[in-house]
Amino acid sequence: MKEEKFVKFSDQELFDKRKSLKTLTIINAVLIGFLIGISIYGAIKNGFGFFTFFPLIFVFLLIKTKSDSKELENEIKSRNLK
Repeated sequence: MKEEKFVKFSDQELFDKRKSLKTLTIINAVLIGFLIGISIYGAIKNGFGFFTFFPLIFVFLLIKTKSDSKELENEIKSRNLK
């Protein structure tokens, strides 16, 4: 069902969505770096514990949402758009 998500979009809507996903990708990269930094700082300062691994859960969730970007690019390629 997720594969059909972008099929109904027009060409212009696909380009607009790709532009917004690029911005979202940059924001996610900054958040991932920040959360990994918090984990490393917590591990150095207090040793390994709950607060060392807690931010890494959010990193996993942010990485998991990247599938939308891949599906969008596949739909753009299938329509032979650039």
